[in-house]
Amino acid sequence: MTVTWTSGYNIDEAVPFVEWGLTGHSPKQSPAGTLTFTRGSMCGPPARTVGWRDPGFIHTSFLKELWPNTMYNYRIGHMLLNGTIIWSKIYSFKSSPYPGQNSLQRVIIFGDMGKAERDGSNEYACYQPGSLITTDQLISDLDNYDIVFHIGDMPYANGYLSQWDQFTAQVEPIASIKPYMVASGNHERSWPNSGGFYATKDSGGECGVPAETMYYVPAENRAKFWYSTDYGMFHFCIADSEHDWREGSEQYAWIEKCLASVDRNKQPWLIFSAHRVLGYSSNSWYAMEGSFEEPMGREHLQKLWQKYKVDIAFYGHVHNYERTCPIYQNQCVNTERDSYSGTVNGTIHVVVGGGGSHLSDFTEINTVWSLYKDHDWGFVKLTAFNHSSLLFEYKKSRDGLVYDSFTISRDYRDVLACVHDGCEPTTLAS
Repeated sequence: MTVTWTSGYNIDEAVPFVEWGLTGHSPKQSPAGTLTFTRGSMCGPPARTVGWRDPGFIHTSFLKELWPNTMYNYRIGHMLLNGTIIWSKIYSFKSSPYPGQNSLQRVIIFGDMGKAERDGSNEYACYQPGSLITTDQLISDLDNYDIVFHIGDMPYANGYLSQWDQFTAQVEPIASIKPYMVASGNHERSWPNSGGFYATKDSGGECGVPAETMYYVPAENRAKFWYSTDYGMFHFCIADSEHDWREGSEQYAWIEKCLASVDRNKQPWLIFSAHRVLGYSSNSWYAMEGSFEEPMGREHLQKLWQKYKVDIAFYGHVHNYERTCPIYQNQCVNTERDSYSGTVNGTIHVVVGGGGSHLSDFTEINTVWSLYKDHDWGFVKLTAFNHSSLLFEYKKSRDGLVYDSFTISRDYRDVLACVHDGCEPTTLAS
């Protein structure tokens, strides 16, 4: 488990660490590393000018050799030069299951949440009107899920650094108890000539620096914010749609490696995710482009999803909810809506970008592959009961009730079965 927090203490003022352990046992202490960033680290205004605020010092500690599925207590400490220790309050978390372990595992996924003030101050544009609705719903339901994936567009700070503090304070009741995994969105990363795939100014000059420093993810290079992670029977491949994903790129090679590395006998549920819609969306602006996707998205990646039998692909960026049929090359490969079983014939694509930002409109064009649309704030919950049974639920943030759902029932032999473009070509010799 990784614990990250912010303080005003540099390493020459106090030593940061985490004290943690099982209830009733002698606690351990794990050291923390310290990072920060400067105004000069920002790529442009307002992050380098009127939006700049000293971020303080970001500390990260790694708690290792945990027992799987076990409750731990922890607290953050800073030892001052005179030996005095400044303590946080005591928190708790449940360690993750062992990869492949058969137990009840519940995952929350959403994008584009943002932040908001409860008194309404400083929200002159009301840009993220559903942010607190989603946050409060997740806080009220803490006992009923295990891990969270916020797939991009986190605070919408857009170069005003103090808004990162506001966002992290808003999600602290969740992120201090549950693993809070993130992905890189355009409002974190996009800036001209910054090494990203897009030249827009959506990050307000941040060019990914605050997100990469404040959130630890198991990436080889956090400036390239793609990574894989396991949670029990789930294997997640989290792409970075702010960097080139096309065939021949560094990220494309990584995506294939991530998808190919999973042992589906132990981890049957294979999930792909990215911030921008690399699959399918009936959003109005994609429809006007005639693509129903981020251009060059599925054209480059769909053969990987098909070959490695990705179950579900999740996206944010579009601020609504939409679920497709199991699909390959624009064609539904299954006529079911509520329950799927047997061979993995195609990938289900889900837009779940209604975390809290202003909502996006759907096109009036009838997209035959779209099974359910919702113009509201909400999130998805995945529940793996065992190696052959998965429940998908879309819940509205305003009431926490389920408005769309389906089940997947499948055995390992079904994953092994070949489908079109889903197995390596063979020769007479092989």
